[in-house]
Amino acid sequence: MEDFTISPDSSVSSALGQDTELAELHVHLGSSVDPAVMWEIAHAQGIKLPTKDYWSFVDMITANPKRVKSFEDYIALFKWTDLIQSSPIAVERSVYQTIAGAYRKNNITLLELRFNPMKRNRGGEQDLDQIMMAAIRGLDRASMEYPVKAGIIICLDRTFSYKLNEILVGKALRYQNRGVVGIDIAGGRDSGFSYSHYKDLYKKARDGGLGLTVHAGEDEDYRSVQDVIASLDPDRIGHGVRSTEDEKTMEMIREREITLEVCPSSNIHTGVIKGIEEMKSVFKALKSHGVEYTINTDGPEMLMTNLRNEIALLLKNGILDKKDVLKANSRAFEASFIG
Repeated sequence: MEDFTISPDSSVSSALGQDTELAELHVHLGSSVDPAVMWEIAHAQGIKLPTKDYWSFVDMITANPKRVKSFEDYIALFKWTDLIQSSPIAVERSVYQTIAGAYRKNNITLLELRFNPMKRNRGGEQDLDQIMMAAIRGLDRASMEYPVKAGIIICLDRTFSYKLNEILVGKALRYQNRGVVGIDIAGGRDSGFSYSHYKDLYKKARDGGLGLTVHAGEDEDYRSVQDVIASLDPDRIGHGVRSTEDEKTMEMIREREITLEVCPSSNIHTGVIKGIEEMKSVFKALKSHGVEYTINTDGPEMLMTNLRNEIALLLKNGILDKKDVLKANSRAFEASFIG
C-alpha cells in the first residue's frame, strides 16, 4: 500500500484558514476517541486487556497500514473499542471527548456522531435506555462547553436480526427530540442481509422525522447503491465511492439529490480504493456527474487522521482544489440532519 500520510502542519491551514468552520457528517464513536482516553476508560472499568503495554494497546485499536489491509481487518478493530465503551459512563465520556476534540483540533462546529447502542450494552447486561441517555448527556455537555451543533445517528447492523434493528429504530424515534437525528445501516457483511427487508422500517423512521443514511458502495459494489436507493430512499449514503463504477448508478444519485459521505483515508486503508490515483478518478467522476459529496474521516483516532488532514490529503495530491473543498464543506452544513 502506498504511503499517503501527511503531517498535521500541512498547507490546509493556509488554504482554508484555521477560523474556517467545518462540518463532519460521518464519524463512528468506536473509532473517534483518543487511545489515551480509551486506555483510561478500560482500566477504570476493570476490563482485562490482552496487553499491559500502552503502545501495544494503541497499535491494537488503530489502523496501522502494515496490519490493516482490508475492510474485514478494519471492522475487526471495533471488537475492542466497542467493548471498552460498553457502559453508560464510558459512552458519555466517549461522546463528550469526540465532540469536544473535533472542535478543539479542527474547529468543527457541526458534527454528526454515529454508533450502535446495542454493541455497548454487553448483550443486554446494560440497559439500552441508559446507554442512550449517557450518549445524550455527553452530547449536551460538549454542546454547552463549545459552540458545536451535534447530533447522534443510531446505527443498525447488517449482522443483526430484523427484530434487533427494529428495536434500534424505536429507540432512535424515542430520543429524536433529545439529540438523535437519524439512522444508518453499517457493520460487516452477512449473507442473509437484504436492504429491501428494511423498506418499511426506514419509511417509519422518515415519517417520524429522522434523517436517513446507509452504508453502501464501500465493501460492496455499485449494485448495493442501486439497491439502497430503490429500497430505502435515503437522504445520504455513507461512502458510496464504488457507485463511480457505473454510469446509471451515478445518474440515480444525482437525480435523487443524494449526498455521499466520502471518507478518503478510510477507503484507502481498507483497500476499497487502491491508492491516490484511483481516488482522483473517484472524485473526477463525482464532479463530472454533478453528484454532491462531503469530506469525512470515518473515525479520526482509529485512522490516525482528522478532518483538516483529510482535506490536506486531497489538496496536496491535486484531487480537489480549494473551491471544491469549500463547496463540499458547505454541502455538509446543508445536508446535515441537525435542525
